[in-house]
Amino acid sequence: MDRIATLRRVESALSELEAGETDLAGCERRIRAAVRTFATEFDGDLSAYRSGDGTVVLASSERDARDRVESITGAVAPTVEPID
Repeated sequence: MDRIATLRRVESALSELEAGETDLAGCERRIRAAVRTFATEFDGDLSAYRSGDGTVVLASSERDARDRVESITGAVAPTVEPID
């Protein structure tokens, strides 16, 4: 899924919330699903990686993913695996 499609899904969820067609929990579920789909079905040079603590990042390699997880979480030498 590309960025524009993801933003459209987020906008749709927010519009439904504003119109009273869904509640906050429903809106949050739709937005969370859109972002997760974007991250795991990313169209581009990056791939999704999950660390041992569950943190998911987009990166160009396992080394880059470890660096990103370390920067975000402060973990020392985190393990990462690609998400298929």
